[in-house]
Amino acid sequence: MENNQNLSKKELYEINRVAKKNAAETAAKKKRAKSAIIWSVVGLLVVGSVFGLIILANRSSDPGPSPIITTAVSPDDLTVGNKDSKNILIEYSDFQCPACKAYHPLVKQLIKEHGQEFLFVYRHFPLPQHAQAKPAAYASEAAANQGKFWEMHDMIFDKQTDWAEKGNADEIFRKYAEALKLDMTKYDEDISLPAIENKVSDQYKSGVANFVNSTPTFFLNGKKIQPRSYEDFVKLIQEANG
Repeated sequence: MENNQNLSKKELYEINRVAKKNAAETAAKKKRAKSAIIWSVVGLLVVGSVFGLIILANRSSDPGPSPIITTAVSPDDLTVGNKDSKNILIEYSDFQCPACKAYHPLVKQLIKEHGQEFLFVYRHFPLPQHAQAKPAAYASEAAANQGKFWEMHDMIFDKQTDWAEKGNADEIFRKYAEALKLDMTKYDEDISLPAIENKVSDQYKSGVANFVNSTPTFFLNGKKIQPRSYEDFVKLIQEANG
């Protein structure tokens, strides 16, 4: 190495200046590299968080491919139609739901004209925003205990506008029970039975377990369907029959 003592002051100054400049540039590069690493980590965290939220949102809103019902038909289910048919149509419904009322005559016509081709199962799914949905369900179950579920079911739907927004819906349902000539002492006892409340609650929970979040919701042979008309219902039943 060349001895610095042989260099002039000017040369030594220039060497020191260059050395300081190089040191400063090296320090700046290290600082920029450190910042780049920090921002890269932050970027990865942000991307990871967004990706995680997307996955969570998808899991929350998308139950997966066509839901397949997991709750089998039981002796407690309210049914009408051909009990020996391989085709089972299940409806989760809310007596106070306007859409359910609109579908009611379609389902009734389907049962009348094609009832031998399938078994129809009615299940309660009283939506939280409908204050009278549970009392209506309890009234129908009390009628069911006297073999008049479907008669009460039809009357409650047909007269929905008479009771849906009334504070005395229970009294109105009781009048329906009288019109159906039910044993009113038994009706009054049954409508408050924990067994009826539990049945309605259990059917609601089974709907939730099968990704039901609105009414009416229909399942044909375990698969969720979305018929928009009577003709859609008939087509689906006929296709199921092969």
